[in-house]
Amino acid sequence: MPRASAPNRKNFKHFETLQTRWNDNDPYGHVNNAVYYFLFDTVVNNYLIKQKLLEIGKSEIIGLVVETQCQYFAPLKYPNNIDVGLAIGKIGSSSVNYSLGLFAPHTDIAAAAGHFTHVYVNEKTRKPIALPDHFRKALNGLKIN
Repeated sequence: MPRASAPNRKNFKHFETLQTRWNDNDPYGHVNNAVYYFLFDTVVNNYLIKQKLLEIGKSEIIGLVVETQCQYFAPLKYPNNIDVGLAIGKIGSSSVNYSLGLFAPHTDIAAAAGHFTHVYVNEKTRKPIALPDHFRKALNGLKIN
């Protein structure tokens, strides 16, 4: 299967800048691959909190990650800011596929790109639920056309 090309900034609807940390670099001198998933998760959850779709410890509806994927195109390093782009690939009846891109400062081509899928469930029963209208409304603005 041919390797996908790195997306650019125009493929994302929302951006947040995060600072790399001292312990993010690995012995090879770049941000370790596992850290990329922390960055993805942080930006998605920050967006959900800002949209009032998630209140940690109090929400009756929570998203459980059921799939993740990341492709690496260029290294990222500490110390640096990383611009994290976010878009919605697909909204299902109880699931959302988030597309993400990581960008070094002043670059238009992603150093890494990935996705993860949340299945939204009742916090107590952990059974999937249909996404409420206010979720769909808040997430539709990030949908890729």
